[in-house]
Amino acid sequence: MAYDDDTTKTPRNDSIVSNLMGYLDTRIDLVRLEAQEKVKTAFIGTVHGAAMGLIGILALIFLSIFAGLALNSALDSSYWGFGVVAGFYLVLLLVFLVGVDKKLFQGVADKLLNNTIYKSDKRQA
Repeated sequence: MAYDDDTTKTPRNDSIVSNLMGYLDTRIDLVRLEAQEKVKTAFIGTVHGAAMGLIGILALIFLSIFAGLALNSALDSSYWGFGVVAGFYLVLLLVFLVGVDKKLFQGVADKLLNNTIYKSDKRQA
């Protein structure tokens, strides 16, 4: 009789182990899919940010050239307009170097990136 009891327990143990292994495999797949989704989101954000930055820089360059040419025409000179635009950018640089503290940028970064890991986690705890 002891032999019959051992054989009835073996399929149950195999079933439990099989279910546990299936659960672990599914959990590993879920972690991989979540990691893949986060990498994809980061990549899309990086490409979007780089494209927007490039477009912004090009717009700034062409607007600066336009402002320089317009000031050249207004000042009746061939170079003073570009000097005024360059001076404006130098003043702006000095304001950022002297007057703007890094804590301002740190505060903005903290607000933008506060608990993004926990907000994006869709699992129930």
